[in-house]
Amino acid sequence: MSTNQPKLLRVLTVSSHPNRPNALSAVLTFTWRSLKKTVSQLPYMAIDVLIFPVIFLLIFTFMFGGAISGSTGNYLQFLLPGMLVYTVTTMTVYIGISIKTDIDRGVFNRFRTLPFWQPAAIIGTMLVNLLSYAAALATTIAFGLLLGFRPEAGLTGALLALLLVIMYAFSVSWIFACIGVVAKKTESITSMTYIVLYPLMFTSNVFTDTSTMPDWLGPIIAYNPISLASTAARGLMHGTATAQDLITALAGMALFILVFAPLTFRLYRQKAKQ
Repeated sequence: MSTNQPKLLRVLTVSSHPNRPNALSAVLTFTWRSLKKTVSQLPYMAIDVLIFPVIFLLIFTFMFGGAISGSTGNYLQFLLPGMLVYTVTTMTVYIGISIKTDIDRGVFNRFRTLPFWQPAAIIGTMLVNLLSYAAALATTIAFGLLLGFRPEAGLTGALLALLLVIMYAFSVSWIFACIGVVAKKTESITSMTYIVLYPLMFTSNVFTDTSTMPDWLGPIIAYNPISLASTAARGLMHGTATAQDLITALAGMALFILVFAPLTFRLYRQKAKQ
């Protein structure tokens, strides 16, 4: 008889079940899973994290800077904080695509048969995406510094602005996480980007100051959620942020999380029962 058979018999005849992992343990496990999957896709991520931020910053600074502000240097001071928001906004769609891909492959169906806190499967994916956002933001601001950008509030202001933008990206990611759960096709998530996200980005104050707009249009643009985040980030970087700027931006982020996070979990549970 093999020496492994007694051990196998003890495992098969044990009457007690392993302890159910707590919520934190489950989240950490799925964060590690998502991290390994992200590392395997580094060549593709380099496009969003390294190439796109540099290309867009060059295009908007040198093609439109002179026409909009009369000086590419002055425009860069205005543009870069908003470009941070623009960069992470375009990346938030990937959380929905990642969740939808796991659903299509049947991975989530296997997860729901296991005894752990089910929202951990989504939260783990969300947390790893924060690393992607941080890397893209670091690329954007580093290249901006090479072009001549100087945050008037210094290092502290720049770090606070980066933290705020990451919080903004996390809040917006819940919208696409929700879409990823309910979408019938992955292509519909991408279509949503063009239908909703891009019009919002180009009707924000990321690229132009609302004070140059008609009186009826400026206030509308100013309360675009992307504009709120851009205004707060710009104010933190240049030391001009007011309490109202920060409160309205944080309130918008909190609203996204309070609405879409519970909705995502609820729709996920309903999908798991189907």
